[in-house]
Amino acid sequence: MIGKLLVANRGEIARRVIRTARRMGVASVAVYSEADAHARHVAEADEAKPIGPAAALQSYLNGAAILGAARATGAEAIHPGYGFLSENADFAEAVIEAGLIWVGPPPSAIRAMGLKDEAKRLMAAAGAPVTPGYLGEDQSDARLRREAEAIGWPVLIKAIAGGGGKGIRKVERKADFAAALASARREAAAAFGDDRVLLESFATKARHLEVQVFGDAAGNVVHLFERDCSLQRRRQKLAEEAPAPGLSAESRAWLCDVAVRAAKAVGYQNAGTVEFLADASDGLRTDRIWFMEMNTRLQVEHPVTEAITGLDLVEWQLRIAAGEPLPLRQEEITMTGWAVEARLYAEDPAAGFAPSAGPLGHLLLPAGIRIDAGVEAGGEVATHYDPMIAKLTAHGTDRQSALARLSGALGAVEAWPVKTNAGFLARLLADTEVREGRVDTGLIERVPELTVRPRPSDEALTAAAWALASDGADRGPWSAAPLAGFRLGAEPAPALIQQGEDVFAAPFADRRRPSLRVGDDCAVVFEAGEAYPFARPRSADAGEASAGGGMILAPMPGRVVEVGVKAGDAVRRGGSLVVIEAMKMEQSLPAPFDAVVAEVAVAAGEQVAEGALLMRLTAKD
Repeated sequence: MIGKLLVANRGEIARRVIRTARRMGVASVAVYSEADAHARHVAEADEAKPIGPAAALQSYLNGAAILGAARATGAEAIHPGYGFLSENADFAEAVIEAGLIWVGPPPSAIRAMGLKDEAKRLMAAAGAPVTPGYLGEDQSDARLRREAEAIGWPVLIKAIAGGGGKGIRKVERKADFAAALASARREAAAAFGDDRVLLESFATKARHLEVQVFGDAAGNVVHLFERDCSLQRRRQKLAEEAPAPGLSAESRAWLCDVAVRAAKAVGYQNAGTVEFLADASDGLRTDRIWFMEMNTRLQVEHPVTEAITGLDLVEWQLRIAAGEPLPLRQEEITMTGWAVEARLYAEDPAAGFAPSAGPLGHLLLPAGIRIDAGVEAGGEVATHYDPMIAKLTAHGTDRQSALARLSGALGAVEAWPVKTNAGFLARLLADTEVREGRVDTGLIERVPELTVRPRPSDEALTAAAWALASDGADRGPWSAAPLAGFRLGAEPAPALIQQGEDVFAAPFADRRRPSLRVGDDCAVVFEAGEAYPFARPRSADAGEASAGGGMILAPMPGRVVEVGVKAGDAVRRGGSLVVIEAMKMEQSLPAPFDAVVAEVAVAAGEQVAEGALLMRLTAKD
């Protein structure tokens, strides 16, 4: 067995690997950037080494620095986690050439599966059905446009390299193709250093299915059943489950067999995931399921597979990397119950899922379910990396019990001042279509009301009013002016509190005790996964002054990628004004109303802080 393991990653996956290593008696080494010097994975490892500045290219993507840390600490093996260098064949080769153990598949398998177009050609030759589309070498705009028209709208533009939802755009009509192609290429180049793309036919009722596979050095390959990852937004997975709802035993056997044959075709070893696209408009039929790609690493959603099989996939990885055979034969691997995972992101669904960053002063995650967290209270969500705070996984005897447990747990999440998607996820998992198993990749776009934060309850308003009472909570907010408007036998008038530009009347009631935090001028009430900040109401003049007219402000810190307008331009409501890149994703900011651009305050390439003025609009009327 490996004696000392370096984990070439950060956040929750680094903590996850370190946890299994410790249980197995394997010493662990963490690496960290300047931004992560006080991160939890650094504190939990047996040793830790700095590898460079905050920018990923200079730290977690710096293979030479990571190998230097391995040599300096005497590490025998390197586990890459997921993301960063996990699917980099050159780095895997460098690790092996340095005499270290690479906890992952052979570099040849990474290369074979690393480029989506080559992987599809290889899988087609191996007898796996592949998604219809264009895989050609001609990457000219004109050729791609012609191929897209031949495929038919909608069409999917997808980066050849990488994963994680980066470099993917759905195009509904010909007029939008050029802009979508440029954006996909730009994002792919930034994330993977490769701006090449392929085109795929877009299934209107698409399901994203994947099969967990493992192979050993003797050529044995097994599957650990399937997962359904169809609950996505802009190709980014938000919730995953195992097994897949609506998949028959016969279809499951066929799907898993195709995955095993695909892994054997490339001499696969260690953990991998074979991903499929299904057109579910007529159920999950085997003649409407196609190979999409193979991820040559451990997946973010691996906890749901661990939950239904009772196995530790990181332990399997370490044992296979050390030269041991597969721990179990196929017939010895069974599944029990149902598991669902949700990804808790630092983002604001009500503001178009804009990333949220900064110090995480308060974070309370629920008990009773599995939590894989990358940051804790007192930590910081940095703009340099992925915005995932934690993964929450619930296991139940059946699908409904697992969904109910996870939805309830998400409703108990408390985070402040960083915004999260906890409330949105709780509503998503409680949605009728989701509960009935009618999931597909377009569900979230079809139900936009899920992103609307509910009005805070009367209990929340009352709690905030008590907390903000200027003369002390013992007498309450309705006694601040005890004789004002007095009538015998009448209840006091409602206390007024404010959230943003909205003023609420808190109903008269005895003190309520929902969870809240109170600052100098703010009370934050936590309810159903949402955080509602309240303040005492401003005067009318102050309210009018704060409205700000047509100022377009940066919703998060980041880099200005593109400015689509100039001073004097007329813009329509919803039209793109500026594109900002933060946390490895692009965010397009639309015009809030029909207007004329009065001022543009930034240029492409600039770094901006949250709240910075980007441009100012004047309403046409």
